[in-house]
Amino acid sequence: MADTYDILVIGAGPGGYVAAIRAAQLGFKTAVIDREHLGGICLNWGCIPTKALLRSAEIYHYMQHASDYGLSAEKVGFDTAAIVKRSRAVSTRLNGGVGMLLKKNKVDVIWGEATIAAAAKGNSPGKVTVKETARAPAPKGALAAGSYSAKHIIVATGARPRAIPGIEPDRHQIWTYYEAMVPEAMPKSLLVMGSGAIGIEFASFYRTMGAEVTVIELLPQILPVEDAEIAGLARKRFEKQGIKILTGAKVTKVEKSADAVTATIETGDGKSQQLTAEKLISAVGVVGNIEGLGLEALGVGIDRGIVVTDGLGQTNVPGLYAIGDVAGPPMLAHKAEHEGVLCVETIKGLPTHAMDKAKIPGCTYCQPQIASVGLTEAKAKELGFAVKVGRFPFAGNGKAIALGEPDGLVKTVFDAKTGQLLGAHMVGAEVTELIQGYVVAMNLETTEEDLMHTVFPHPTLSEMMHESVLDAYGKVIHS
Repeated sequence: MADTYDILVIGAGPGGYVAAIRAAQLGFKTAVIDREHLGGICLNWGCIPTKALLRSAEIYHYMQHASDYGLSAEKVGFDTAAIVKRSRAVSTRLNGGVGMLLKKNKVDVIWGEATIAAAAKGNSPGKVTVKETARAPAPKGALAAGSYSAKHIIVATGARPRAIPGIEPDRHQIWTYYEAMVPEAMPKSLLVMGSGAIGIEFASFYRTMGAEVTVIELLPQILPVEDAEIAGLARKRFEKQGIKILTGAKVTKVEKSADAVTATIETGDGKSQQLTAEKLISAVGVVGNIEGLGLEALGVGIDRGIVVTDGLGQTNVPGLYAIGDVAGPPMLAHKAEHEGVLCVETIKGLPTHAMDKAKIPGCTYCQPQIASVGLTEAKAKELGFAVKVGRFPFAGNGKAIALGEPDGLVKTVFDAKTGQLLGAHMVGAEVTELIQGYVVAMNLETTEEDLMHTVFPHPTLSEMMHESVLDAYGKVIHS
């Protein structure tokens, strides 16, 4: 029957569309259901368009400092509408690319909002009702709303911005990342609530474009998941750029006027202050999209808003799976993609094993960039490891100096007993492109000896990765 599938995937974000494509490659009759956009938040309102914005900001920054490179640039300025238009065009292009990939792999696209009526049990198919949506027009060739069934149903519905009671986004003065990506004009002043990757990237973008920016973070450290030393160095760079940072601080109230917001901020010492700006960006995390799917009625295990799985996507309900943000942290597109592949290959019966989340890299694309994988120094010690720590500064690297980017650090953490690489942490130019070298090393269970005997090309930024390892064992050359 045309409405019966082997696998139905609900959500066409990075996890969902990748799972659907892999399922089709493995011979499953597959469809993916979405209500708004192929590629999900990442491609349309997250990872990709923010990088386009940050690229514009980066070039604008270099144009303003052309004389540092022996160049001249006069009347340097920007067009907000053109910057936004370019960002949206990048997303549109990739959105179309996802559609082509699905078509190429013979994955049906069903357009609408899905509700699971019954989960798969044994060989009986699960039932999914798809209702029409007014959120976005259906892509060409998409199937209409209706009733569909499948032996296996994968929930990949992603996440949305978390809202703080009393400080709910209004799309005008209190923004989420949606509004922050499409400003009609650059605000002259901005408050950013939250200093995770989303908050820091927008703080960096808007500061580079000239706004007065203040970041407010509840915890004592900005970039809370990062190594404390790396976060501290990043903070110094941000403050040097003119970003004001308040840590151990909480926004307790926001008052709005016609053209500004005033936030009341309490600090850990019991003091409070008020700050006024044109806009406030709420970047205090995301929550999984679990509502309206019928999960509660099916008895699906949910813990603190996250669907509980066995590490390979299977929930406690046979035939029902969950991947990506809706299945818990780290809420990253590359984690969702890999999780989708693991889930489908497990359904196929191929040999698989649960993903080691300690080996998933994290990247923040601010200026300077930040990238990391594995355990921080503090966490490694907390877990009882005796550690050897290596460091190498960008100031000791010829390529970094030639690029005009001498500020930064590469840090490595090893198990002193075995030489196992426990974690790697970086701040500086292009570190989001460098981190994968350490990720590969960790997955191959590479020791410090293997890394020390690896020849890194010269002149490159990657040489600092080598030197950091050498430093951990007292063999550093250029520092």
